[in-house]
Order: sequence, then structure tokens, then C-alpha cells
Amino acid sequence: MTSEIRTLLSDSQLLLNAVGEGIYGFDTEGKAIFINAAAERLTGWTAQELLGKNIHQYHHHSHADGSPYHVNECKIYATAQDGQSRQVNNEVFWRKDGSSFPVEYTSTPVYHQNKLVGAVAVFRDVTKQKSDEQALRFALNKIQQLSEQLQLENSYLQSELNLRWSKSELTGDSPRIEQVKAKISLVAKTDSTVLIYGENGTGKELAARQIHQQSLRANSAMIKVNCAAFTPSLLESELFGHEKGAFTGAIERRKGKFELAHNGTLFLDEIGELSQEAQSKLLRVIQEQEFERVGGNKTIKVNIRIIAATNRNLPEMVAQGQFRMDLYYRLNVFPIEMPPLRERKEDLPLLSQVIIARLNKKLSRSCNELSQKSLELMNAYQWPGNVRELQNVIEREMILSNDKKLTISELTSAHQTEHMTHTTLSMIEKAHIKRVLEDCNWKIGGNQGAAKILGLPDSTLRSRMNKLGIARP
Repeated sequence: MTSEIRTLLSDSQLLLNAVGEGIYGFDTEGKAIFINAAAERLTGWTAQELLGKNIHQYHHHSHADGSPYHVNECKIYATAQDGQSRQVNNEVFWRKDGSSFPVEYTSTPVYHQNKLVGAVAVFRDVTKQKSDEQALRFALNKIQQLSEQLQLENSYLQSELNLRWSKSELTGDSPRIEQVKAKISLVAKTDSTVLIYGENGTGKELAARQIHQQSLRANSAMIKVNCAAFTPSLLESELFGHEKGAFTGAIERRKGKFELAHNGTLFLDEIGELSQEAQSKLLRVIQEQEFERVGGNKTIKVNIRIIAATNRNLPEMVAQGQFRMDLYYRLNVFPIEMPPLRERKEDLPLLSQVIIARLNKKLSRSCNELSQKSLELMNAYQWPGNVRELQNVIEREMILSNDKKLTISELTSAHQTEHMTHTTLSMIEKAHIKRVLEDCNWKIGGNQGAAKILGLPDSTLRSRMNKLGIARP
């Protein structure tokens, strides 16, 4: 029995037909002189059909993209001609039924008495390996994208956490503020675009956060863009992102706020400050939910909810040709007006109590209440800076006093007028910002800077200073 097996195993053709890889034997002209069973199974071509013929024209005639692969370029044929071994892993073989499959193969020269007599090609189907490699590359790319997204979101959210009052709720139970809360509850569960308008300091961003937190997108990020803080060209990059080399200083690819807000909410603050060019591009994104990065040509699709806010009179701007009518109607689907503090003074005690409680933690104080005299003074004041001014006044008094009961000594009488024009408001805002800057020795940024005290991002304060003509003496 053992001698019988040895005889069988000495039959080279029997052994070659038993292996799993396809094997071809060629003469020096590239004609097939041997084809094993695995080669027949893998290609669909039988030995009877190919023996004595040039195999290249049957299933090695084209590249993977279908472009011609001439026989004089064929690596297998080259080995049969020059006697050089070759290993290839980026080609395909074509089956008899016209389909193709990726292959890895080696072509080895065959010598007899030191004379080149042909070549042997051993090949195998690597479809699964290629598929696994592609799946791995896709997975790694997805992980990289998610990692980049999380890193950007984390960086963004860390800066957001440092904003004042950013996680507060709308405080008050006056009819005006209850009406705002009711509107927020109605629109929050929808994906409708919301336009929040009102004077500076009335809590427009707070209302936007309440809408997001009550929405079905609450588990995703709400991304904020201050439209007044950027030049038109920089705003486009901020919104849509840019590719590496898109402009001077673009040393790497960067995602914009639209991509960061995917599946979440994009809050466009001070929307009335957008340039005409930016208005046109924003309109397209709102309509199509897609855009291209600056310097790129790949269309990126997003699923976002838009909330916009402004202290400007947009209908008047539309009439004057300063704001696109079609964009206005796209934004003004569900308008919410934030009432000024002078129209809801009944909320002053509760607002003051909430602000004092937060400042106790921030300033490590233990102030318990506001004096009755202070409340009377506050009720007589018109609060041109609204809730933001109230926060600043209370914080300034708490810094100056260690008493358990807070007493506000005075509120500038120049502010106390029932009917204030836009010019007067600008003058008041300018005087207030200038006074805070002087108190901070004209320092803008940092924990002791004017921007922190005013409750504004550094960039917004610089923008307001430029607009109001405020400069350090």
C-alpha cells in the first residue's frame, strides 16, 4: 500500500491538480501546455479550450477598468521571454462568463539543460482579501472621521461651557416670558426654522438653547456662529470649512460649523450682519441641505435645524435691499420675539435671585438677597441693556460688597427715559462698554477682561467697539 501511494505522489500532474491555486504551464511563445483543475474552476475555461493557445487573449486581455492589456505588456508572457521571475498582486483575470476577479500570481521561468523552455504561473483568487481590506480601510476612515468630529465638537463644547449663563433656563413668570416659553414648547419638537428677534441682552441665545434642548436633536450638538464676528471671506470658511491650501494660511483641511452641526442645530446669531454674498450661499444651503468646502468640489450633505437671531429690523432691511427677501422668508418660518426687560419688570425679583445664586458660586460669596431699596430703584430703571445689563450690574455690586444683603447704590439716570431712540441706545451702549473697559484697564480678554464682565465673546466685543468707534485713549 505504501509503495502504491509513493507511486501516485510521484505523478507530478496528479499533485498539481490537487492544489488549490490555479497553475498554468507555458512555452516560450506563451501558449498553454499545462492547466490544472483549480485553474479551470477559477476561470471557467477548460483545459481542452485553452491548451496550445495563448491564454492572455482569453482572460488576461484587459485591466480591471476594462482598458486593453496588450500581450507584450503581460508579466507572465515577459517571464517566458526573458526568464525573470515576477510577483503581481494588482491585476484581474476574466472568467469565461465575462466577469472578472482580482488575482495575485507569480510567474517563474522553467529551464531545461540551462535553456529557457517556458514559464509556470501560479495564481489565486483574492476577492475576499480585497473585500476585507476595503472594509478595513472604510472602517478606519470612518473611525478617523468620527474621531475628528468628536475632537472638533469637544473643542467647541469646551469653549461653549465657558460662556456665561449658557446653560440657564429662561427665568420669569410674567405674561410676556410665559408667552415665549409656550412658543418654544410648540416649535421645539419640529424641525421648523426659527427666527428669534429682540434687543441686545434679552436672551435670544438662551431661547435658542431651550428650543434645541427640548427638540428631538437634543442629543446632538447645537453649534453657534456669530455672523458679526467674521469678515465675509472668513465667515464662509467658518460656516462651510475649507480644504488644505484653499487660501493663504489654510495649512490643513478644516470642517465648518455646518458639518459640526450635522444631525443637530445650527444657531446663526446676528444674522442681520451677513453680507449679500454670504446671504446667497446660506440660502442655498438651507434649501438644498448641501454645500462645498472653500477650495473643494465635493458636495457635502447635512441634516441640520436652523435657528437664527437678530436685533435688526429685517423687514426694513429687505425693503432697503440690504437683506434678501427669499432668505428672510426662509428664516422667518416661526418668529419668536424676546421682550425687553423694561416690559417685564415683574420678573426682576426672580431674575435677581437666580443671578445672585450663580454669582455666589462664581465669586465664592454668600449673598442672600437684594435690598428692598434696590428693587425699587431697579423697577424705576428702564434697562436699555436688558438682562445682560442686570447681570453685569449685580456682579459689579457683588464684587464691591461683602454684605449678605446686596444693595445697589445707583443706576445711571441718563438711562431712565420712557422713550429711547436707536441713537440714544447706541450712545448708552457705547458709554457702558467704555466704562467697563476703563474699569478693566482696557483689557478685553481673559477672566478679568471686559468681555467676560460684559458677557460677550472677545471677538463680539471687538466688533462692537469697532462699530461704536470705541478706542483706547
